[in-house]
Amino acid sequence: MYEVLQELNKTSGITGSMLVAEDGMVIAADLDSTHDDETVGALASSIAASVRNSMAKLGRDPFEQVTIEADHNQMFLADAGVGMLVVTAERQVNIGLVRLEIKNAVGRLQENH
Repeated sequence: MYEVLQELNKTSGITGSMLVAEDGMVIAADLDSTHDDETVGALASSIAASVRNSMAKLGRDPFEQVTIEADHNQMFLADAGVGMLVVTAERQVNIGLVRLEIKNAVGRLQENH
C-alpha cells in the first residue's frame, strides 16, 4: 500500500495521499508534514459519510470520487474498495492528471488486496 501512495505522490501537484477505513481510521499514509494523518482521516470519513447519505437519499449509487476545492489546496476522495483513497493537492493542480493517477492507484490497491 505504501508503495502505491509513494508512487502517487510523485505526480506533479500532489502533496500527499492516504488510505482510510470507513470509520476514519488511517490504514496507510504518506502526507506532508503540514497535515495530521488522523485529522485528515477523520475529515475525509465525515465528508464521505455525508456524500453517501445524500446520494442514498437521491436514490443514486455510491460515489466513486469527490473533489473538494479550497482557497489554497484541493482534496480528492475515491472509493478504493479496501478503504477510501484520500489525496491532497495544490490548488492549481492538473485535475485530469490527478484523476487519472487516482484511478490507476485505486486499481493497484484493489489488485494488491
